[in-house]
Amino acid sequence: MTPCAAEDVDITECEQVARLIGKEVMAAKPPVYNESSIQVLEGLEPVRKLPGMYTRTIDPAHIIVEVVDNACDEALAGHATRINITAHKDGSFSVEDNGRGIPVGLHPEKKVPTVELVFCKLHAGGKFSKGAGDSAYGFSGGLHGVGVSVTNALSTRLEVEVRREKGRFRIAFADGLLKEPLQKVGSVPASDTGSAIRAWPDPQFFDSPHIKHNEFCQILKAKAVLLPNVTVSFTDELTGQRQEWCYADGLKSFLAEELPSEGYVSPIFSGERFVAGEDSGFAEGEGASWAVAWSESIAGGLSFVNLIPTANGGTHVAGLRAALYESVKDFCTHHGLLPRSITLQADDVWRNCRYVLSAKVLATQFQGQTKDTLTSRDAMRLISSRVKDPLDVWLNANVEDGKKIAEMVVRTALARSKSTKSVEKRKGSGAATLPGKLTDCNERDIGRNELFIVEGDSAGGSAKQARDREFQAVLPAKGKILNTWEVARGDLFGNVEVHDVAVAIGVDPHDRQAPDTVLDNLRYGKIIIMSDADVDGAHIQTLFVTLFYTHFPKIVQAGRLYIARPPLFAIKVASQGKGRPERRLFALDADERDSMLTMLSKEGVKQDAIATSRFKGLGEMNPDQLKETTMQPETRRLMQIVVTDDTFDETNRTLTLLMAKGEASARRAWLEREGDKADLDI
Repeated sequence: MTPCAAEDVDITECEQVARLIGKEVMAAKPPVYNESSIQVLEGLEPVRKLPGMYTRTIDPAHIIVEVVDNACDEALAGHATRINITAHKDGSFSVEDNGRGIPVGLHPEKKVPTVELVFCKLHAGGKFSKGAGDSAYGFSGGLHGVGVSVTNALSTRLEVEVRREKGRFRIAFADGLLKEPLQKVGSVPASDTGSAIRAWPDPQFFDSPHIKHNEFCQILKAKAVLLPNVTVSFTDELTGQRQEWCYADGLKSFLAEELPSEGYVSPIFSGERFVAGEDSGFAEGEGASWAVAWSESIAGGLSFVNLIPTANGGTHVAGLRAALYESVKDFCTHHGLLPRSITLQADDVWRNCRYVLSAKVLATQFQGQTKDTLTSRDAMRLISSRVKDPLDVWLNANVEDGKKIAEMVVRTALARSKSTKSVEKRKGSGAATLPGKLTDCNERDIGRNELFIVEGDSAGGSAKQARDREFQAVLPAKGKILNTWEVARGDLFGNVEVHDVAVAIGVDPHDRQAPDTVLDNLRYGKIIIMSDADVDGAHIQTLFVTLFYTHFPKIVQAGRLYIARPPLFAIKVASQGKGRPERRLFALDADERDSMLTMLSKEGVKQDAIATSRFKGLGEMNPDQLKETTMQPETRRLMQIVVTDDTFDETNRTLTLLMAKGEASARRAWLEREGDKADLDI
């Protein structure tokens, strides 16, 4: 490249050439990448680098609640009767309880004071060995051992005072590091035990340094509700206000305060049921307490798992919902309260329901460290099995109120039925005949019904047994369908599988510019591709996605196309004695399998008690397993296929590269260039 002279070219062109030269130099001498490029974050550095991965960063409320939760765990275990929270004038918060006090002796392995370890090390805690006979916490929200260590990491200062073993001990930290080593600062009576933690949240990690006191108090109030006869107090030194909560009746008292005073409100159905001994594969002590009422003017509720609030619900709430639906439906059927034209749905029962649910689950799995959603699959069956029988008894002991609830539910169902008549499913044309392989569902509302396009007749047979015939249809597809990327629309129906799919969904092939009316005859609200969790299954998914993207694009644009995500691995955990029954876990892939094995190891499960197997395909799963892991809405995992206007061009280029016949050489070059990035399980 020849340097440019000022007299030959203008300055703008010189600048452009200089930039090009600079780019060439950068390309010739890339940044150094060697051993020194790899950073190792020690201690609490990961939290301070990426706080949003460990806690909510809107305000410091969550890191304070982490400390409160530890005190609540002491109360839940029966060792604390009082929890005092104070907001100090200097912006700090303190939490004090009269539990057993955090252990202060040297940790047997790490040889440092245990209280120091708890606040300075991630994944250090007393809750990994849940279910073990000598576990300090049989049931708790803590799972990963990162709670109070995150509080420490995101605070400018944190002080801990422990009363234990007739002594008063003190330790302090600054910016997550030990500032003042543990020392004994006094003596106390043997009966005086507990912990007091005071933290100064660091404003740099939060959008706002101020918490919303009203919302914070609601959380503390809920903790008191879930801990009958435990006193929880909150003092605000700035305003001088003090609030205190103690509920002898627990959930029922709390729900009674929340219900409206006008309109019909059913009596509160409350109770609790926990597993005694081993019962249907659940551990001793697992179960739930609940309070439920129906009202015409208010709905919704609160849910908790081991005292941890789950703002977005999860599988435990799905279990409560399923139990209420089954019981009310049985009551309506028994008393002849359902009109012939109405099929009751779970949403009809749930729509006017107000509830508080507190679940105790031994093996908790949450979506993220903030624990907004419980994902433990067994929790749905656990809660449903605890609640249904008591509700059956309650409804039949309170027949008049049961009938009023049923009337409310039937009115909701009638209104739903009326509103969905305009989208009742229809055949694509008067001459169309549904495919013989299609096992259809009863539901006509495309806001609810689903079609599973299943790989293979064997898997299709299992899916037909696993489905909910009310709203789930199944269409087996034999082998790999035609690559339709370059197939003319008039030639599509020459392929039997493509023909059957088109007729089943009730939509004719069309292009992206077609009017939305092409979906007027759509027969299903969700179209779910369900194939094996291996390479061949991924290929089949690609062929079906290509079909819909190319010839039924309005279905993709409407967000109605999904891919089911069945597990690839099953992990069987043998019984660990009383209170630790046999368990079966399912993992989507090798990474999730390894994560589960690590979790089991931390729980103290011996290696010889764990058996891992790999599914060869959907047909190898029995109907119960297929239902639980892949088809049941509350416990399955789906991936929605979405193509926006912004991503259309890129998607088009990618599919052309992958599916076009004339792109073989480009495809090979792409595979040679990018192939090492694939993580394949072959």
